[in-house]
Amino acid sequence: MAQRSYHTLPAGLPPQTQLLTDRAMFTTAYAVIPKGTFSDIVTSYLPFWNGARFWVMARPLSGFAETFSHYIAEIEPGGGSHRPETETGVEAVLFVTSGMLDIKINGKPFLVEQGGYAFLPPGAEWTLKNAGPSQAQFHWIRKRYQMVDGLEVPEAFVTNENQLEPVAMPDTNGAWSTTRFVDPRDVRHDMHVNIVTFQPGGVIPFAETHVMEHGLYVLEGKAVYRLNQDWVEVEAGDYMWLRAFCPQACYAGGPGPFRYLLYKDVNRHMSLPKSFSGT
Repeated sequence: MAQRSYHTLPAGLPPQTQLLTDRAMFTTAYAVIPKGTFSDIVTSYLPFWNGARFWVMARPLSGFAETFSHYIAEIEPGGGSHRPETETGVEAVLFVTSGMLDIKINGKPFLVEQGGYAFLPPGAEWTLKNAGPSQAQFHWIRKRYQMVDGLEVPEAFVTNENQLEPVAMPDTNGAWSTTRFVDPRDVRHDMHVNIVTFQPGGVIPFAETHVMEHGLYVLEGKAVYRLNQDWVEVEAGDYMWLRAFCPQACYAGGPGPFRYLLYKDVNRHMSLPKSFSGT
């Protein structure tokens, strides 16, 4: 199996001698938040966490992400939380990009290393601690779970990307593939967090337009990405948000694989507005 790379965010601020030559964009259809914008000065702290700070990549906001929040957490050795989630009805995915985490889910311990993936259903009791000798980083993607009468809530699980084989997209000869952590036919899940991989020269050869909202964090490589009407250069450490129905396409120019962590909301009816009074 090929060696995989996971970009982590560096500490510190750019030097005072650096000019602003960045690619940050924020539009009504999409946002591009390049890795150069993630400095110490934009980190946040959260209740009941110690030795931890967070970069907030996306949050529910008018004209921005509507269905999810996405953090990157940096945890010092021994740091963590015994009460990480303070809201009810929230599900989450954790994806580890560096270090070693001790995660307990409903009392069951898991040692989760680089490439590790944990799904936490709503109502799960979980804790997290950096069990290694160095800093750890992980992605924390949160969504309010959409209950459906007669449909069970999915169970918690922990796995690792390196235990799974990417699934090639049809008619691509493996140039475009997806590592799926959840069976797409399991409609208990209302969000998917996958890893998409393009080999050098791989493309999305059409304007992909659909109802799912997207959050994309580039783990490895570089590419040119089509967002609405614009072609944008992106590389490891960049973040993209795509509004539902925003046209997208991609060309991975190489020299190595282009990989990103992808969030999307799935498997639920479109909520319909109630009739207005008098109509």
